[in-house]
Amino acid sequence: MGVYLNPGNEAFRECVTDELYVDKTELISHINLKLNKTRLKYVCVSRPRRFGKSMAADMLVAYYGKNCDSRKLFAGRKIENAESYETHLNQHNVIRLDMQRFLFQKSHFDIFIEEIQRLVIRELEEVYGTEVFRGTFPDGSRYGLPGVLSQVYARTGEKFIFIIDEWDCVFRFAKERHDVQKAYLDFLRGLFKGAEYVELAYMTGILPVKKYGEHSALNMFSECSIIDSRELGEYFGFTREEVQELCAVNGLDFSEVEKWYDGYLLKDTHIYNPKAVTDVMTWKEFQSYWTGTETYEALKIYLDQNFDGLKEDIAVMLGNGRCRVNPERFQNDMTTFFSKDDIFALLIHLGYLTFDRKTREAFIPNLEIAQEFLKAMDGPDWSGIAQALKRSSDLLKATWDLDGTAVAKGIAAIHDETASILKYNDENSLKCTVLMAYFSARAYYLPPSLEMPSGRGFADIVYLPRQNMHCPVLLIELKWKHSAQGAIAQMKEKHYADWIKENTEEILLVGINYDEKKGHECLIEKYKTE
Repeated sequence: MGVYLNPGNEAFRECVTDELYVDKTELISHINLKLNKTRLKYVCVSRPRRFGKSMAADMLVAYYGKNCDSRKLFAGRKIENAESYETHLNQHNVIRLDMQRFLFQKSHFDIFIEEIQRLVIRELEEVYGTEVFRGTFPDGSRYGLPGVLSQVYARTGEKFIFIIDEWDCVFRFAKERHDVQKAYLDFLRGLFKGAEYVELAYMTGILPVKKYGEHSALNMFSECSIIDSRELGEYFGFTREEVQELCAVNGLDFSEVEKWYDGYLLKDTHIYNPKAVTDVMTWKEFQSYWTGTETYEALKIYLDQNFDGLKEDIAVMLGNGRCRVNPERFQNDMTTFFSKDDIFALLIHLGYLTFDRKTREAFIPNLEIAQEFLKAMDGPDWSGIAQALKRSSDLLKATWDLDGTAVAKGIAAIHDETASILKYNDENSLKCTVLMAYFSARAYYLPPSLEMPSGRGFADIVYLPRQNMHCPVLLIELKWKHSAQGAIAQMKEKHYADWIKENTEEILLVGINYDEKKGHECLIEKYKTE
């Protein structure tokens, strides 16, 4: 048993003996289908920090690796029922590399590739004997790792499964060292492309495979990212059902866990951050856990980028709104930005935003992440935002109290405080301001629905209460240079409340108008059934 070659199952043993372990072993059956398939055997899984990537890598090592017996670790797990389970259990040579271990100091940047090859070759020599490696290339140089593995395969017929964790740390730690990045990509390409000794190459990281222009530098890999999870979405992060079960066992209110830690969408599946969920189950206190593993300055660097419309879109997302994003041109590194879309694409991969593939929209996933955004918005570039958001609780209470005058004053103050960020010249700009004004609604309501069909028209903004939250539905109609009374009349005339009136105790109709001469006005009425 080696450090890199067939390292055993101890790391996975620690995972499965944890009382909060969630069974993700069905991932193995999906990976089994890719073994020795030319088009499928190269897999790159990218997810934000602490989403279970390393645990999955340890699980695959424990399952495939020779020189250990992992049958007891998988006993009773879901994978045990898979047809392919017995076929591959502890039957393969595995080379396990955690790239972060080779790059924790800047002085290692120029030597880590040679160090990886030296250490792995040394373990291969111990198993296969030094006579396998006595050959040289025509130019007289000694075999590197690809050459050594080719010799092993040629002489013994044995192949290898590669499990590489933190594959992208070169692009995160050596952000400005493009020479190091290129050498690393060249090394991986030489190690994997067309190599007969590869049964499977499985890489995990935060970032997808690096692009140069529109093309991937490792185009043989199929990518399963936070934006396009393919068939592997549910195996990284906890699903709603898994969190509900953990809440039941540990005596926590699921609706509160949902508010704090839900929000990541992978196709139609809601995914929760495992780090945050397991910590709240342990400590029974709702706060930021996942974001505590990285300082807010890391987020602030990207929020302060000077791209047109970036700050306005973030203000909308802070109000629980959504913004259109095109993540396709993102170059999958930490330094190449041509537009706000590139910044938002990076924040999606880092876990600070989530992405709805159906609508092509990004949004802040939950209360935990929203708090991190608030911390990062410190400085003159965000003048007024923090103060504006502090007004939100009072404004929401005034709405519940039917105090339209107070709501109008609050929205006017937020308008003044954010004038340098929000371009206030149409109804859409008014919508941005209103969303930010109702920032505190996040604690009581589901994310607002915009342009939701209701009756014979579309309410501009709809707030539906979260489960177990006894607060009124808010139907908000916005007007530009008309009147708040006209907004209320429109909602009544077109029966905006008909679709929800049978399923809620109380509905408030909120009409908001802005006129450059009159300023803001707001009228709030309780909906009355006819």
